[in-house]
Amino acid sequence: QVQLVESGGGLVQAGGSLRLSCAFSGRTFSSYAMGWFRQAPGKSREFVADISWSGASTEYADSVKGRFTISRDNAKKTVYLQMNSLKPEDTAVYYCAARRGVGVYITTDEYDYWGQGTQVTVSS
Repeated sequence: QVQLVESGGGLVQAGGSLRLSCAFSGRTFSSYAMGWFRQAPGKSREFVADISWSGASTEYADSVKGRFTISRDNAKKTVYLQMNSLKPEDTAVYYCAARRGVGVYITTDEYDYWGQGTQVTVSS
């Protein structure tokens, strides 16, 4: 069974940076595409970024392009989300997700495993 544990969330001022990490345990990490999603209060969960099993392909939501970077370290079984130039509207619970596959996937329905989430709060 795959387990995902996010870390790195917190409170930061607008314009600041945070790096989220997601530790993967279970089966072969390098067989899984990984994604980051977020959910703000009263809103549905939305796609942020994803990365293919090899790291060669990535996709980003328009709202975070140029500010966020997704990466992975297959040896450490960890995926990262570097978040720069944070804005108050980035405030949300951030979730890591995983699914087997060679592509990139941008909808919640395409993912099989989810972490518990980590809170990111950006103050103005």
